[in-house]
Amino acid sequence: MLLAVPLTLLLFVAACGSDAGAGDTPASGSPSIGADPLGPLDQATGEPVKIGVVSDGKSAAVDNSVQFAVAEATARYFNEHKGGIGGRPIEIVSCETQSDPARGADCGNQMIEKDVVAVAVGESSVTESVWKPLSDAGIPTMIFGAGNPAILADDTSYILGDPSFTTLQLPISLAKDKGVDKVASIVIDVPNALEVAQRVAPGRYKDNGLEYQLVTVPPGTADMTPQMKTVLDGGAGLVFVVGNDAFCISAFDGLKAVGYDGTISAISQCLSDATREAVSAEVLDGMVIGASVPVGGDEPSTTLYNTVLDTYGDDIDQAAPAGRGMFVVLGGLVASLDNITGDITPATVNATIKAMPEIDLPGAAGLKFRCNGKAYPKSPAVCVRGGLTATLDNKGNPTAFDVTGSSPIPD
Repeated sequence: MLLAVPLTLLLFVAACGSDAGAGDTPASGSPSIGADPLGPLDQATGEPVKIGVVSDGKSAAVDNSVQFAVAEATARYFNEHKGGIGGRPIEIVSCETQSDPARGADCGNQMIEKDVVAVAVGESSVTESVWKPLSDAGIPTMIFGAGNPAILADDTSYILGDPSFTTLQLPISLAKDKGVDKVASIVIDVPNALEVAQRVAPGRYKDNGLEYQLVTVPPGTADMTPQMKTVLDGGAGLVFVVGNDAFCISAFDGLKAVGYDGTISAISQCLSDATREAVSAEVLDGMVIGASVPVGGDEPSTTLYNTVLDTYGDDIDQAAPAGRGMFVVLGGLVASLDNITGDITPATVNATIKAMPEIDLPGAAGLKFRCNGKAYPKSPAVCVRGGLTATLDNKGNPTAFDVTGSSPIPD
């Protein structure tokens, strides 16, 4: 029930610093949206505003085609209940990359040719290819997640994910919450993961008064009992696992085999149907996982999302995490333009996004965003501090979502 995006997408912290300390008081939920989740009617009129929507859609590796249906439903909701953009209706211009870099670049160029004023990009394996022509043309682009340093520093790009949250703020915040003084990270031995674990993590843990133990394990290791024995002997009160589901299953099994009884946490890629089937209930129960979107929750933002799909969609799968991700990124783009006036052009859209106040990120269970470049000054495209966590039940399903590691973004 958690969004499965490419592992490399979540391991881009190495390029970023953090001005917000981990371990901030967690918050949960979001303001009540009233008896009618959609709110009162506020019909957009006049000349449509073209907004681009780019998704990998369906390829050999992934099927995120639900994102296009969600984008259309989301636009209809904003057009009928939020006055569209500047009072004008949103017209969606879609393009499918099929996870092909050449198609991604073509999608970027199509957006320019079709005169869109901004683009929303769902989680994608070819984000850089889509982004480059848009950036060169000065088209504002809101992206679900990206790790390319050039994107993070771009003046017309906006990232709706905290680059330090998934692999650092999450375990540090959880360790402080649990009152433990040592964290062991079990990390898959691949360059993207190790860059963070070896270069960035030691100093960050030390700054937060925590001991840190790094255990690297090659991909494909079926029996991790020997490595988990070193964790047990090291006395870590919290174990944080970074890898894909097969890797994490082996790690969880190894921890159980050696009798580890401390807290276990992991990135969202660790959790899949295969994990739920393979890992024992006693290991899953109470585990805290980084969550990209709150699919499976029952808080107000989920009620709104489900109502939007019921009202404006045609039998869209509400449990599809990729769909929720598109609602977050497109909803975030439109919400950031609530105060736009006058001509609506790429330049005025870009200026309006930068001037927006801090507000709730649509569909994100109370997570807030602001795109003035001050969330992480070293990476001015980042609009979010902190992230979502999900606590699992004994079947591996989320029981609650919390905003963790968040702090206000300054003026």
